[in-house]
Amino acid sequence: MNPLNHVAIIMDGNGRWGIKHKNSRNQGHKAGLNTVEKIIRETINQKIKYLTLYAFSTENWKRPKKEINYLFNLLESFLQNKIEDLNKKNIKLNVIGSKNFSKKLNRLISASEKKTSKNTTLQINLALNYGSKIEIINALKKLRKNNIKLNETNLSKYLQTKNTPDPEILIRTGDTKRLSNFLLWQLAYAEIFFEKKLWPDFDEKDYIKIINKFKKIKRNFGNI
Repeated sequence: MNPLNHVAIIMDGNGRWGIKHKNSRNQGHKAGLNTVEKIIRETINQKIKYLTLYAFSTENWKRPKKEINYLFNLLESFLQNKIEDLNKKNIKLNVIGSKNFSKKLNRLISASEKKTSKNTTLQINLALNYGSKIEIINALKKLRKNNIKLNETNLSKYLQTKNTPDPEILIRTGDTKRLSNFLLWQLAYAEIFFEKKLWPDFDEKDYIKIINKFKKIKRNFGNI
């Protein structure tokens, strides 16, 4: 049975779900938060230590300004209303990506990370304004600046996930089969599961099914 320490998820399909069910992309993003909470609970139940969620990519700035503002207001509300609950559950919040947001959101992120920094039950890496290509380029620049030898081990130390084991599983909902510039280095040996359901329709049963399937996969890593 394969050990499982880290699950990464591309939470795709909120907007499409919102149009289909509520005639509003924003309502889809709101519904998607409910799924986030379900998956966090089940991740703890499964005793998985790391969960990385792709919430907003560097490419998502191309979306309509009203939708972007709604997304960040939703995130602000989540941090204001849910961080105490996360802290009580011994969950650590870690934001990866370029923290180039409003002063208010930056303050909330910093305060949330500080408050939960010593928690150990689960670490949630929230990928915000994140792009893997930029992350790798920045890591290479730091290696060169510090005159450090370029190899796999040293590069990994300069990624934003430096203190996190690489994911064993990537899940992408929304019936789209691509990585979308997410954890390109870290996912090199991950088992990838593309799920047809839109993110708000994804639930604990779907999650457990993928976990159980992963545990039975024969993972060779180049061996036979």
